[in-house]
Amino acid sequence: MEKIKQFWNWILGKTTLDEKAIEVFKEAKSRAKEMSSELKDVKKALKNVASQSKDVISASKGKKRRGRPKNKK
Repeated sequence: MEKIKQFWNWILGKTTLDEKAIEVFKEAKSRAKEMSSELKDVKKALKNVASQSKDVISASKGKKRRGRPKNKK
């Protein structure tokens, strides 16, 4: 049984399985970080959409457009 363990450890020592696993982990970590930043951008955009949809509803009711008043010269 000991010889089988030694042989198995020798095979694992010859392969780059652990190096590949580390590379995959680093890639997954970087992708997760990018996804997090993109989700923050989406959240900001959705807030903007929500506020503008309120303006559309107000316009359909016939209310005046909010914003900077025009100069009266």
